[in-house]
Amino acid sequence: MIAVVNSTRRQYYLSAIVAGLAAFAVYFCMYAFRKPFTVAKYEGLDLWGIDYKIVLIICQVIGYAISKFVGIKFISELQPGRRAIYIIGCIAVAGLSLLGFALTPAPYNAVFLLINGLPLGLIWGLVFAYLEGRQATEIMAAILSSAFILASGMVKSVGKWMMQEFDVSEFWMPVLTGALFFVPLLLFVLILDRTPNPTAKDIDLRNLREPMSRQDRKALFLSLAPGLTVLVLLYMLITAFRDLRDNFSVEIWEDLGVVDNASVFTRSEIPVTLAVLLLFALFFLIRNNYRAFKGMQILICVGLVMIGVVNLLFQMQIITSPMLWTILIGTGLYTAYFPYNSMLFERLIATFRCKGNAGFLIYVADAFGYLASILVLLYKEFFYSDISYLSFLTNMGYAVSLTGIVAYVFTNWYFKARLQRLQ
Repeated sequence: MIAVVNSTRRQYYLSAIVAGLAAFAVYFCMYAFRKPFTVAKYEGLDLWGIDYKIVLIICQVIGYAISKFVGIKFISELQPGRRAIYIIGCIAVAGLSLLGFALTPAPYNAVFLLINGLPLGLIWGLVFAYLEGRQATEIMAAILSSAFILASGMVKSVGKWMMQEFDVSEFWMPVLTGALFFVPLLLFVLILDRTPNPTAKDIDLRNLREPMSRQDRKALFLSLAPGLTVLVLLYMLITAFRDLRDNFSVEIWEDLGVVDNASVFTRSEIPVTLAVLLLFALFFLIRNNYRAFKGMQILICVGLVMIGVVNLLFQMQIITSPMLWTILIGTGLYTAYFPYNSMLFERLIATFRCKGNAGFLIYVADAFGYLASILVLLYKEFFYSDISYLSFLTNMGYAVSLTGIVAYVFTNWYFKARLQRLQ
């Protein structure tokens, strides 16, 4: 009997790891349609007096933000049967938009980056829907979430390599990079779509995850509104900081004295990926949902404080290596960013036994997060255009750290008090 139970358990976790790896691969391939263009500089081009690369980034982020607002309803109401079709369809539209970007002369091709962002913003919710509400969600989510750390650097390395080695233009490079990943994406979507449904024990431990109506979404948010509002406001700042670091990594590395090195985008993110992946995968060992949720709140605060401390040590020249500074900043950033995209809201739903799904809360946070990213880009362009991206990122890091401490003190108190009233 014990042997049968152990065999079933091994099979369960093997299936979970396969699902997590397939989800990682799908999301990794998606990044090949989203991020490669940011490795180009588009020098000598502008639109209405705004640097053309900033125009392109803002256009894509606007499309991405719109899709996040749409996703609040679409993802929360999603029925399981058509996830794979939606994923493939969204990627196909994004790829065609990059072809339009290559074929249309600047500055008119900027609109295709907006179109590119519209379907891509839905991919995370479509993929994560396969994984939530399970005993092993932390393992699968940790594997999946590591994609947005590692993939961004790797696809930018591929894009930079194509321009350096094959003399591919800045406008054709994004669609050609995406084309390299399209067939693998189809394969991994098919594997992901074979993920088994949650077991009875999964449902008992993590609560049933159901499609949500408008009334369900309203009831869930209002039941925890003060705490959720502060969590979302903090995430807005984290997302803006992360996007600035990610979208202008070429410029930041140049400010650090590193030029024309395609591998640096990947090498700086591999240690970050491994550290954060291991840290958050261990949360599956914590069965108590509130303890896991509280632990993630603590790590978010620690990660954000780490950004401020590392910046201070770098400015004091105690840390002198650009690579070490980049790795440590990335580790602090993704320690805070990582749980928001899966585990934090997964455990919150399970703690308060809410009717609904984590995808709804993830998309609420993401929608406002990318709105904040747009506002910070415009703020930097119109008020601090003469300041380097490195200096702006460093100064913003201090603001993120201080805000993280204040947010932790409030949310820790609020959710503890809310849980005590329910017991």
